[in-house]
Amino acid sequence: MPQSLANVFVHIVFSTKHRYPFLADKYNRSEMHAYLGGTCNELECPVLTVGGVADHVHILCRFTRKLSISKVVGDVKRSSSKWIKTKGTLLTKFAWQNGYGVFSVGQSEVERVRRYIEGQEDHHRKKAFQDEYRSFLEEYGVEYDERYVWD
Repeated sequence: MPQSLANVFVHIVFSTKHRYPFLADKYNRSEMHAYLGGTCNELECPVLTVGGVADHVHILCRFTRKLSISKVVGDVKRSSSKWIKTKGTLLTKFAWQNGYGVFSVGQSEVERVRRYIEGQEDHHRKKAFQDEYRSFLEEYGVEYDERYVWD
């Protein structure tokens, strides 16, 4: 087969450091989501949607076949952190958490995950980020040690 083809969707989740609500301002949050999406697109990970609330983000994208997960997530976090620090004195201490979660999404689940991400504000009126993240880890069968999940 002369071509290398892939159609792999992933749901990426990460929070601000210590879940500090750096993105409480809806304008800054919207700008951050747009920036994250643009960065993913530049890395050949076409974005389907980006969402989140004051203390974390979700990205649904088709994953590149050329780069590793850690390279993409690292570049996205590094670039966006550097960028947002230029947007005002309240954001100069902005930082993302060290870790992240990446979960596979089957083709038949893409629309469900997209709706979930787009409904983050409603969702988080009922459930805190840490509970949400634990639910993902359990749903996907990811073994973890609670002592090392949060920073």
